[in-house]
Amino acid sequence: MPVYALLVWVVIGAVVGWLAPRIFKKAGPFGLVGDLITGVVGALIAGYGLASLFAMSAIVSYLVALVGALLLLWIVRKVVKR
Repeated sequence: MPVYALLVWVVIGAVVGWLAPRIFKKAGPFGLVGDLITGVVGALIAGYGLASLFAMSAIVSYLVALVGALLLLWIVRKVVKR
């Protein structure tokens, strides 16, 4: 796995975490910092776990990271209620 892919996944996760209150129409249970961290973790899990496992192309792995970040943010918001 190239280092630039890891950095792109981190950036995608941070951007999704930053946009999360606008996407889900409310702040997350842990605020902006929690959304950023959750987005990055989701992007890394999906990007590295799924994309690397199935040897996907770079563009597809970035899309998988985007979906993974959104999915983990959604799950955290459903499980942890404020």
